[in-house]
Amino acid sequence: MNESLIPKGFADLVGPMRTAHERILADLRHHRIELPPPPHLPPARAQGIAAARAYPMQGVLKYHGLSDWTQRIAFLPSISLNNAAAHTTTLVEFDPALSADSAIIGGKPAQGRELERVVTVLDAVRELAGVTSHARVVSRNVLRTRVAGKGLGTSASAAAALACAAVGALFGPELAGHTRFISTLARRLAGSGCRSAAGGLALWLSYPGIPPSESFAVRLDQDHELEDVALITVPIDSRVGLKTEQAHHDAPNSVFFRAWMRSRGEEVRECIAAARRGDWQTIGQLAELDSMRLHGVTMSGSREQKIIGWEPENITLFRLCNDLRARGVPVYASTDTGPTVVFITRRDLAPSVTAAIHDLGLGLETVQAPIGGPAHLISVEEALSELS
Repeated sequence: MNESLIPKGFADLVGPMRTAHERILADLRHHRIELPPPPHLPPARAQGIAAARAYPMQGVLKYHGLSDWTQRIAFLPSISLNNAAAHTTTLVEFDPALSADSAIIGGKPAQGRELERVVTVLDAVRELAGVTSHARVVSRNVLRTRVAGKGLGTSASAAAALACAAVGALFGPELAGHTRFISTLARRLAGSGCRSAAGGLALWLSYPGIPPSESFAVRLDQDHELEDVALITVPIDSRVGLKTEQAHHDAPNSVFFRAWMRSRGEEVRECIAAARRGDWQTIGQLAELDSMRLHGVTMSGSREQKIIGWEPENITLFRLCNDLRARGVPVYASTDTGPTVVFITRRDLAPSVTAAIHDLGLGLETVQAPIGGPAHLISVEEALSELS
């Protein structure tokens, strides 16, 4: 397929978004951020087993809305930070003797839409491998908090771990380490899985009509520029049963959506430059600001059933950031689709930020973690010890 779909009503933005895309590519070259070429596919096997680990992501420049639902192409490029506060471990075994695909996720058999999304990735890998073997999948999110929260980004890590393990099982470890390739497969389950596959501060290249093979993720902090950053995750459950898929459907209907698209190119370029000079505060500022924009778009996408993704705690936590910055403590709060908050700060400041969160008296859990790396293979034995 040479191009992805262009949704009705957005044809006039394809040109500006493509121009923004070309400018982003030019900036990547200017900052010596290497874009790996498409891989050469080695011979595949019909039977194999592999396991992988991937980290959830926290959006910096967020996205909602898919211009191509089959390929899961976004309307606009996006950037996120992988968050080592949690991870997903996934085991994939292809076996010609199996009569159907199956998946156990978090100890429960996957069914319906959940299983369909898993099979979409398996089908994509099988097509590339030229095999028909069915697979059994076992996957679990490994959390460091009692509350899972909504908006932690585990659908992204699940997608990246699945793609990495499936490729490892049929093609072997070398191709499983090709993050550009893995990212194009991971997005077939969850768009943000594209960035989770790449690791670190990752940019997902996307716009309506982009060739699917060119919609992949690249890591921006390639020289450890952000190793001093700490992420403090505050998991918060959604009391309204928030569904990300519905937010993707509604967002393009918002009157704010087209302006969000038009502003994205310049902010991506600003974020690329900030990453290369280790300017984590600009990245934090963009993450906090785009949290507001994301929810403005989400809440205004439907006249009848508005998606209000925040909980009362979110207002208190955002105000806390203002208070801390006024006292000279640089820290920025970021939310994605759900109410879970990730604070972005410097490692030496993390204890004081954590103490300030606890002093609010909201009874919220916190977990401090560094930025997570890319999806990668682990031993089958290690995976089985976690999955059991």
